[in-house]
Amino acid sequence: MSRERAKRVTLAPVQEVTCGAELAVMFVEILVKGKYSYDDDTLDRIRKIYKKFPRIPVPQHLDLAEDDDMQRLSEALGAAKIRVEGCSSFLKAAIKWSIEFGAHRNGSPELHDMLADYIYSESPELDMAKVSYHFVRGKNPKKFASTLVNFMGKCYPGEDDLAIARAVLMYLSLGNLGDANVLMDDTKKQVQSREVDFPRSELMQFINYLLQTVQRDALPLFSMLRQRYKLSIDRDPIFDELLDEVAVKFYGVRRRNSMPGMFGEFFKMMSGDS
Repeated sequence: MSRERAKRVTLAPVQEVTCGAELAVMFVEILVKGKYSYDDDTLDRIRKIYKKFPRIPVPQHLDLAEDDDMQRLSEALGAAKIRVEGCSSFLKAAIKWSIEFGAHRNGSPELHDMLADYIYSESPELDMAKVSYHFVRGKNPKKFASTLVNFMGKCYPGEDDLAIARAVLMYLSLGNLGDANVLMDDTKKQVQSREVDFPRSELMQFINYLLQTVQRDALPLFSMLRQRYKLSIDRDPIFDELLDEVAVKFYGVRRRNSMPGMFGEFFKMMSGDS
């Protein structure tokens, strides 16, 4: 097969995905215009459309010194990006519809779980912050724990504890202590059955102490922990903002402004509003 013909064969599925994604978004637009209420039947129709989005593994064991293999990899990564963008556009539109027409104020948890799973499994350039944003608005912390353990097995050194800490802090920033604890407990259990080490760092010490502290009326201890582990918290600029929101949810500390600065911009970016 010639290179030009191979390229045409590769582009055909990409065009199908693009057209399919556009039709999927149009379906959500019909739901909005028709003011269809959020219910199990409509959610099931969205789920069936979601399952039509393909999952195609990136080619492995390629010789990147060969032009043909480099071309194959480049085309595969480009196609994966298009799939993720298409599915994300569809599910983000569906989440906004669900907010407006009867689901949870953060949107349908089921739709958030779908989007988190697809972004994680299909993204050529994985952004765990986006994955976490949607998982914490879902209802499956054990699935999230499995995803984190999988990520820990292939991430760069020093990213594993950041990913776990970010996930826990995101749950807590929503006031969801229960799922934060489930996530931590299940992550610790799952690493024991896999060839992955649970990170041992000062940041993980802080997260363990924090989970115990927010169960008590202990604002001074909360503030002391933030000061004691400041260097670890400063490893990710969003952590301070998330902790400010934790203080609001668990201790009634008032913010000077509603979702200011980086925190507001971060969540706009994750939800696709910017």
